[in-house]
Amino acid sequence: VQLQASGGGLVQAGGSLRLSCAASGRRVTGYAMGWFRRPPGREREFVAAIHWNGARSYYADSVKGRFTISKDNAKNMAYLNMTSLKPEDTAVYYCAADTVTAYRSTEYYARSGNYDYWGQGTLVTVSS
Repeated sequence: VQLQASGGGLVQAGGSLRLSCAASGRRVTGYAMGWFRRPPGREREFVAAIHWNGARSYYADSVKGRFTISKDNAKNMAYLNMTSLKPEDTAVYYCAADTVTAYRSTEYYARSGNYDYWGQGTLVTVSS
């Protein structure tokens, strides 16, 4: 599976962006999808994840209420809709896929080692 994240850019604080993650090589219908980010000078951190069927989603506390993850199995895509962006959201954002189909906890999805496939990142810069 190849994943390609896109949609990053420069936005003012309070603005919105929608990131896309295109999967190719295999259908990701049965895969959970996650978004992580790496802020400048910091470690990669969990942002959000969604179960393969879209029934459950999971968020880092820092983005709850502002970000929404979604998945379109027909298009083999995942999305991260980001609103009320803050300068601290500035980071390179990565999408990832997890082949485990069972429901898991937020803690499980927050661990990057649980994901089987990773895409290239897309840079989001939020100016103050």
